[in-house]
Amino acid sequence: MTWNESNLNEPQLIDIPIAHDQRGNLSVVEGGELVPFDIKRVYYLYDVPGGTTRGGHAHRNLRQLIIAASGSFDVILDDGKKRTKYSLNRSYHGLYIPTMHWREIENFSSGAVCMVLASEHYDASDYIYEYDEFKKIVNEM
Repeated sequence: MTWNESNLNEPQLIDIPIAHDQRGNLSVVEGGELVPFDIKRVYYLYDVPGGTTRGGHAHRNLRQLIIAASGSFDVILDDGKKRTKYSLNRSYHGLYIPTMHWREIENFSSGAVCMVLASEHYDASDYIYEYDEFKKIVNEM
């Protein structure tokens, strides 16, 4: 994928290359190559109880790549105008999330692992937890 100003601000499904091998497949994600940022933090969600929704926030500066490392789940993204649902269920697909997109993650399968590659270290001031505040900010942009 070639990154430029026109696609940096839009969520996108990214195919992660697979090196096929009879001993097992290998996929590699490198910051600045497959994703348009240096990876500064990696975290993952697992053992999520059925019916639970994670996320429920937006980021002012943080960009992310979300991968279903195991199992499946849905990511709902909202840019302030429309909501789009992405179903992630393969470890060789990732969802690029730019800044200022409200996200919710739901419908976790049993044993699902949601891995997140982030462009920034944790910063509490980067989070927007109130949807009405998010809507106000994006409508002023």
